[in-house]
Amino acid sequence: MSKPIKFAINGFGRIGRALARQWMAMPDPKPFQLVAINDIAPIETCAYLLEFDSVYGPAKDEIRVLGTTLGIGCEQVRFSQSSTLESVDMSDVDVLFESTGKAETREFATAGLRAGAGKVLISGPSAVADITVVEGANEAELTDQLVVSNASCTTNALAPLMRALDESFGLVSGHMTTIHCYTGSQPTIDAPRGSALERNRAAALSMVPTTTSAARMIDGLLPHLAGRVTGCAVRVPTASVSAVDLTCILREQPGVDAIHAALAAYAPGIIGRTNRPLVSSDLRARTESLVVAEPETTVMADGLTRVFGWYDNEWGFSARMFDVARRMLSQT
Repeated sequence: MSKPIKFAINGFGRIGRALARQWMAMPDPKPFQLVAINDIAPIETCAYLLEFDSVYGPAKDEIRVLGTTLGIGCEQVRFSQSSTLESVDMSDVDVLFESTGKAETREFATAGLRAGAGKVLISGPSAVADITVVEGANEAELTDQLVVSNASCTTNALAPLMRALDESFGLVSGHMTTIHCYTGSQPTIDAPRGSALERNRAAALSMVPTTTSAARMIDGLLPHLAGRVTGCAVRVPTASVSAVDLTCILREQPGVDAIHAALAAYAPGIIGRTNRPLVSSDLRARTESLVVAEPETTVMADGLTRVFGWYDNEWGFSARMFDVARRMLSQT
């Protein structure tokens, strides 16, 4: 058996804890070993938030604070509380999951390398990464890059769908709306939160029309489709699970069954499916990047096609972090 990939998490917020939860759920022998967590919050707070989660429920494993070590089930994970990652020893880390959401400069993004980690995988869009990789879209472009971005949750949902439709039927043009749950970037009450005034409104009280970076990011990921699909977002008062609603023109004008067959065959594990009348809460903890809601697929006159799919923007995205990390280490 090959040795497990040793990973660390910098930033123990929603994605950091989702990564830990998914690692906890991996069957033994685990292909990954969590060796370190760094966050500016106290270890007691991080332990509590890992044990009890408002979306995913209580952890099945016992969570304990053992001095500067976090006990997770039978495992002991060292914990540090440093705002400067270079002061943390990461010399035994194969890949650092950079999950603070602050990797906006090259200096910050490479701090894990200077701390001793072999590679860095950023849990979000980053213009300073060596490459942005989305499974099911452009993963073949990954070689030996040291700092990789896992893009955004919406990009992970949309890019494989666009590539699958284009390879199967030819994607001429389209528009995507992501119906997205609220996130920590929004206030819980009306409060100043940046220049986009609508994003200053209470997240759990209104549907908030806003922008998404997904369409712009796909122009870079899939340059042969650049400019063909525009995108926007509506933030809605739910705490988890989002949706992609894509209306597009396909060159070959396929029927509904042909679309479902093509998507089912394209990337199992990345694009999933359901033929049942589900609602967003039914999709919690689904690991696919996108789960196509087949009853919603429509083909109209002149090949105008609608495809609707769900994605757990925390859980599915975190699952892709592990997939990309495996790919990064296989290039070493």
